[in-house]
Amino acid sequence: MADVAPDRIAVTRRTRERTGDIANPDLAAIIAEGVPTILKGAARDWPLVQAGLQSPERAVDYLSRFHSGQPVVGYTADPGAGGRFHYNQDATAMNFRGERVAFDAFIARILEQRDKPDAPAFYIGSTDLDTFFPGFRAENELTPAGDLFAQHPPLASIWLGNRTIAAAHFDMSNNAACCAVGHRRFTLFPPEQVANLYPGPLAPTPGGQVVTMVDFAAPDLDLYPNFAEAAAAGEIAELEPGDVLVYPALWWHQVEALDDFNVLVNYWWNAAPDFLDTPMTTLLHAMLSLRDRPEHEKEAWRAMFDYYIFGPAERPAAHLPVPARGPLASLDPMAARQLRALIQRQLNR
Repeated sequence: MADVAPDRIAVTRRTRERTGDIANPDLAAIIAEGVPTILKGAARDWPLVQAGLQSPERAVDYLSRFHSGQPVVGYTADPGAGGRFHYNQDATAMNFRGERVAFDAFIARILEQRDKPDAPAFYIGSTDLDTFFPGFRAENELTPAGDLFAQHPPLASIWLGNRTIAAAHFDMSNNAACCAVGHRRFTLFPPEQVANLYPGPLAPTPGGQVVTMVDFAAPDLDLYPNFAEAAAAGEIAELEPGDVLVYPALWWHQVEALDDFNVLVNYWWNAAPDFLDTPMTTLLHAMLSLRDRPEHEKEAWRAMFDYYIFGPAERPAAHLPVPARGPLASLDPMAARQLRALIQRQLNR
């Protein structure tokens, strides 16, 4: 694939859109279907969206009504980064810097640099809405979530900045991303494209999650020859103010903010019970316990995992008397604590 011209490697397929009854779509069904979906205008009536349509200043004034006064973490990348928050040349450190700063002071920096082609990239990343902007959600509610968020309360965050690029990464929860001010472009890839996206180091990372090493604007196919396969499987979601993008956990996504001032509000949720641990812990421990074993052993363990983990959940316990099932039965909070204690004992041997 290395002889393919980089300018021919582009994601062209468009994310599906729904424009009909967007007030009451079944978000759980969208997630279960596994197909990213744009709900056109689902947040169009938000006061924040309406303020942003008038001007960035009106949007800032509206947000400032809710700000708790606590300092935020603001990130700045030099103009040479092209807005892409990523690594330095040898991937041992970031190409940007972060600082705790007053919200209004950092927003003032962003607004002062509007219309300047050599402006630094400014970014306030995932900032908890209920902590830093209490009361905002009462006026800007994601009505399509309906009963879903009552059953599975989401983590709601806000993101602000100018023209920035968050390199493709995955999250471990489902996401409803609400484009509130400005325009956004998401480039999405299904989870099975992980190898073709060439993930970077486990640490450090730009924002807590592993990110792709590929620069989508100029992919180096000598270093990342299989990125062309990822591009063929990817899709583009172009969002206008008021649009909501819904996509499942573990989908890779690059996020580009396309205007001089942008605001995104997102809701992360997961239908898994709170007492379950993150699978990332399992992945890290598998690196310690499985990855470097002989190939024949790994294949044997693959069969074991297929039986106990990836196959039907009820199968391993189905032939056992109920009192003997232990952690093979469906977990509840008590069984989860017992299993966690067993794992801790094993790790501490």
